[in-house]
Amino acid sequence: MGGKLGDEALDIIFRQARTHNGWTDAPVSDETLKQLYDLMKWGPTSANCSPARIVFVKSSEAKEKLAPALSEGNLKKTMAAPVTAILGYDVEFYERLPELFPHAPDAKTWFNWSKEWAEQTAFRNGSLQGAYFMIAARSLGLDCGPMSGFDMKKVDDAFFAGTTVKVNFLCNLGHGDPSALFGRSPRLPFEEACKIL
Repeated sequence: MGGKLGDEALDIIFRQARTHNGWTDAPVSDETLKQLYDLMKWGPTSANCSPARIVFVKSSEAKEKLAPALSEGNLKKTMAAPVTAILGYDVEFYERLPELFPHAPDAKTWFNWSKEWAEQTAFRNGSLQGAYFMIAARSLGLDCGPMSGFDMKKVDDAFFAGTTVKVNFLCNLGHGDPSALFGRSPRLPFEEACKIL
């Protein structure tokens, strides 16, 4: 079932994709956000645990709720973005395993024996899903502005109070304004980042 993407697709999702700080006023439809989730959900996670939980902040009321949690450097660009996704992870993801991993009826016990282990698993796999999220967004023609400059407790209190979900990171979504980009930062070469043993 393997296949290979062409250079155009690889450019869109990786080589020419940028972290955007400025946005056009082109809207992002709810339907596009549903398509985005319906792509990202297929990425692999441990025992299909799928801990990611996402709040799409679009309305002015929701933006006002988010604003106090943002660092000064992230406030203006986030308020200008058509959508800000709050990517969280459910620390009790294992409660859904009977549904998500039905061929192993005891899968819940692999994770619920330790809160620390469950949270590590949720964070790791939720982070993987966050990467799938950005690849899916880019593949649908959206630009991304992921960030971690915010007060986690304020976000949790404002959007996840009374739940078992914790915030991981934020990602602005929309159509980026190329005039707000700065020069692309370098990446480590293979020889410095990798070993083949």
